Amino acid sequence: MIFFDLDGTLLDHDAAERQGALAFAAAFGLDKSDFIERWRDVSDRHMDRFLAGEIDFAEQRRLRMREVFGRELSNDEADEAFESYLDAYESGWRLYPDVLPCLERLEGTALGVITNGNRAQQVKKLEAASILSMFALVVTSEDAGTAKPDPEIFRFACDRAGVPPAASTYIGDRLDTDAHAAVRAGLRGIWLNRTASASDVAEVEVIGSLEAFDL
Repeated sequence: MIFFDLDGTLLDHDAAERQGALAFAAAFGLDKSDFIERWRDVSDRHMDRFLAGEIDFAEQRRLRMREVFGRELSNDEADEAFESYLDAYESGWRLYPDVLPCLERLEGTALGVITNGNRAQQVKKLEAASILSMFALVVTSEDAGTAKPDPEIFRFACDRAGVPPAASTYIGDRLDTDAHAAVRAGLRGIWLNRTASASDVAEVEVIGSLEAFDL
């Protein structure tokens, strides 16, 4: 079984997030000079709380809105404001160019996705990219009750797939959260690093593109 991460591995989340954040700043007349960095900081902190089970998915969005605006908002006001980001973010969902050739090359092989996040949103991304049908299984942190880098989410996915971790591979774009964590869970962990050479990382396999993935 070959499992893939989603954001940053199959889907270019960073580009979509940037598009959404800039649209949000324009909609509310906010200074764009350092807004991307501020948005990502706020987003990461509250998403981490969601992944830790401290707050639900809707609440992390509302908390982000209240922090960005620096004032109290009702739930309805926060939800409405977030839509200005969400519409642009979703319209920016794109697969990396190496994704479809890789998935098509692996036709006939059991494939799955292991991803942190809200199940409904993560499945929606796969549907929007027209690749959901290529995966036999999609496991999110919501499903598993724990998030990467906890090795338990990988074991949970393998159990759902009916395959032992030792017979499974996981490919993701984050060294610690994806590759190292998968290895700790007993899988073959591969770090997908599209941005730089990392051949000196001896403890895990490294590829620069999904085109380089070899069974």
